[in-house]
Amino acid sequence: MTLQTQDIDLTACEREPIHIPGNIQPHGILLAVRLSDRTIAYASANVAEVFGFQAADALGRPFAQVLPALSAEFETQLDDPPTVGNTRFVRTIRIRTVQEERMFETAISRSGDCALLELEEPPVGSVSSIDALYPTLRRFVEQLQNASSIDVLCDLAAQDVRRMTGFDRVLVYRFDDQWNGTVVAESRNEVLPSYLDLRFPASDIPAQARELYRRNRLRIIPDAGYTPVPIQSHDPAPLDLSDSVLRSVSPVHLEYMRNMGTLASMSISILREGQLWGLISCHNKDPKRVSLQVRNACDFLTQIFSLQLEARENTMLAENRVRLGAVQTRLLAHMAAEEHFIAGLVNHPDDLMMLAGAQGAAVLTQDHCWCLGQAPAKEQVRALFDWLSEHHQEDVFATDNLSEVYPAAKAFADRASGLLSISVSKVHSSYVLWFRPEVVQTVKWGGNPQKPVQEEAGSLRLHPRRSFEIWKETVRDRSLAWDRSEVEAVKELRNAIVGIVLRRAEEMASLTEELRRSNKELEAFSYSVSHDLRAPFRHIVGYSELLKKQEAGDMSEKGKRYVDTIIEAAYTAGTLVDNLLRFSHMGRTALKPRQVDVAKLVDEIRQKLSAEQGDRRIQWVVGDLVPVNADPVLIRLVFENLLDNAVKYTRTREKARIEIGSSRKDGETVYFVRDNGVGFDMKYIDKLFGVFQRLHRMEEFEGTGIGLANVRRIVERHGGRAWAEGALDKGATFSIALPDQNEGAA
Repeated sequence: MTLQTQDIDLTACEREPIHIPGNIQPHGILLAVRLSDRTIAYASANVAEVFGFQAADALGRPFAQVLPALSAEFETQLDDPPTVGNTRFVRTIRIRTVQEERMFETAISRSGDCALLELEEPPVGSVSSIDALYPTLRRFVEQLQNASSIDVLCDLAAQDVRRMTGFDRVLVYRFDDQWNGTVVAESRNEVLPSYLDLRFPASDIPAQARELYRRNRLRIIPDAGYTPVPIQSHDPAPLDLSDSVLRSVSPVHLEYMRNMGTLASMSISILREGQLWGLISCHNKDPKRVSLQVRNACDFLTQIFSLQLEARENTMLAENRVRLGAVQTRLLAHMAAEEHFIAGLVNHPDDLMMLAGAQGAAVLTQDHCWCLGQAPAKEQVRALFDWLSEHHQEDVFATDNLSEVYPAAKAFADRASGLLSISVSKVHSSYVLWFRPEVVQTVKWGGNPQKPVQEEAGSLRLHPRRSFEIWKETVRDRSLAWDRSEVEAVKELRNAIVGIVLRRAEEMASLTEELRRSNKELEAFSYSVSHDLRAPFRHIVGYSELLKKQEAGDMSEKGKRYVDTIIEAAYTAGTLVDNLLRFSHMGRTALKPRQVDVAKLVDEIRQKLSAEQGDRRIQWVVGDLVPVNADPVLIRLVFENLLDNAVKYTRTREKARIEIGSSRKDGETVYFVRDNGVGFDMKYIDKLFGVFQRLHRMEEFEGTGIGLANVRRIVERHGGRAWAEGALDKGATFSIALPDQNEGAA
């Protein structure tokens, strides 16, 4: 029987079965061979024009019997057909037809239990081999290396696809979160008008069409005025043409093309991590055919473009993550230094707002509201807080159009058209909010997007747009969208608050025994988080170094700098995690005290540090160091930190002098490390042994601000004490005192 064209109801465009149209375009022929018995299950009616027999006469017969020469060409392909979702170009073959020998470009794809064999006669004068296309492909790849931005990448893709195909206009079309599309790059002649920067509504490309674009990357329509060729079969089930290169298209789309003034089009899907990012869309005023060879080359070019696009976007994301990671570290330090985490946030508004790229922020609990920067009034923030508590209890909520979901926000759109929020407590409702102001934009649409439905003959009918004149819309009540890295950064801040600071703050009023138990839980949490973070940072460093080593010849200088930045940032973060892990580990490990030869221990550490310093002149003055009863592993860490600091902070001295000594007094042994380095201001002595506390800039002296905190914690666990004395530019002396019998060890 003949599979007739579907009677399409244009009011149901979203439900139109465009993957089973029952027809193909007339510039090629289609045969569907059943893989189980190699018989012809479906055939396009135009096989008669090429091979001289009616399609109906071939149905159900063995492929090798009906077309022996063609069967021999496809024998290997039928033994190993492509999987569903893939179309494979076979080769250009010469086949004897009714009149003469003719050349055909061939492709094979899968549809259920059938292999679809499609043959196209190359257009006259078309490129016959990949050799002619290679220079353009090579130039495109070379230019990608020097592309400075995603916009430049898109321009290059548009130019080179047009160079290979000869279309009048080639556009790069990018989808947004609502599936509206914007033309971000264009290459054209003067035959067709410019569409650059125009936006087209999501209704122009319905959901099922987008899914076909995602699955089948390339589609061509050589002539929008074509007459469809029906597919014939004895099987009543329609043939799924999702992966076909000849699939007939929706009458709605053909009407759309004619309204646009283009009689030929080709589209190539741009995929990002398997999802549809956009399209390279080609248009021609007059009918135009493009050979399968050229289309495959364009598909290959687009895949290269997609990979480079993904790399650029990932690089930008990584850079933002590194930048925001530094801000987050500062915020964690602020919170750790305060009795309550809220003080660490509200006392440092610049860092809090910088974390999300916001112009205003607010921190709210049931009882208090702190407004920072360009935030709405307190009563407005309070009302927003009540609405969030009732309607959005998820951990993170983000919108760039707050008034759409919360109409009252129109009253303060100039301060908070965009909202990013985190819920930091499920027990006691509390939030941290970030605000972005309204950014008024004038959007240029390719025609009025608000009128897709028109009345015709007394009923509503969905028409493809008839006018593509620029239609301008002023968009209000919207802010700049929140970047993925910003959302991730505030989510990580929330985890830090909930997992560390907030839990400690909420339990401060508990009994002493409860507080001790909660502190142990916090240590376990810190240990677990730090431990789990070590491997990812090592992977980042390792794979970045492999990338730098193996791909250096193909990377630009800017790309190399980016990789170096990633390595440096990941290494620094990894060092911080190692130190945090060590710090938390100290509170969990039982002490195993025994007699420690401190003189031998210091000598080993000193020899190691001297070897690392190379030609530096360091005068070591080591006095009598009496043995001590202590955990040997932890006490080694104490002296490593103290001696390493002395070496580091004497770096600016032409001749460094470091003195180590000990004495016994009042039942304890006192050890000291004295240097002639940069020293410190005694007014900051209270911060010296705190976690993340640094008295010198990172640019001057490296470090994580955990070393001295480790020293104090270890010494106090042994029942001792630690202190320091110093003056700016006059050196410093760090001392620890340990009880002789270690009776106070915990």
